[in-house]
Amino acid sequence: MVRKARLKDAPLIHSLIRDYAEEGILLPRSLNSIYEHIRDFWIYEEEGEVLGCCALQIVWEDLAEIRSLAVRKDRRGEGIGQALIHACVKEAGDLGISKVFSLTYAKEYFERFGFKVVDKGVLPHKVWSDCINCVKFPNCDEIAVILELDGETPRLFEEGLKVHRR
Repeated sequence: MVRKARLKDAPLIHSLIRDYAEEGILLPRSLNSIYEHIRDFWIYEEEGEVLGCCALQIVWEDLAEIRSLAVRKDRRGEGIGQALIHACVKEAGDLGISKVFSLTYAKEYFERFGFKVVDKGVLPHKVWSDCINCVKFPNCDEIAVILELDGETPRLFEEGLKVHRR
């Protein structure tokens, strides 16, 4: 089940992100940052167990970012990440946002869902407000991907959604 995160989920979200951040796959987030942005997060839960998380952060009137996508390592490949991205894309569409982007090391993963690689320079400067505190600033090696929402994209995305169960 995919649902909006609750305050009690913050430590679990932090743990999921930290595991990937230690490998250099995700940028780290403090527990405080997660609490401050808990309303941005979606959770994938099965039988009361949090198996994945993802956040949709609104950047501007027509732009949002998918951030902090993490799936418990022993449950990867089951469609959990796909379900979380879908929730973020659907929420963006519901809010009237026309573009969703992500800064990622997994461009091929996002391309499977229709995201296109773009030059980071096309993103507005507001996007980089978090980057100033990043350990990789100013030599960011993440790849920018973007999905243009045209009103049909969330529906098409949903039609292609295949969540795999064990």
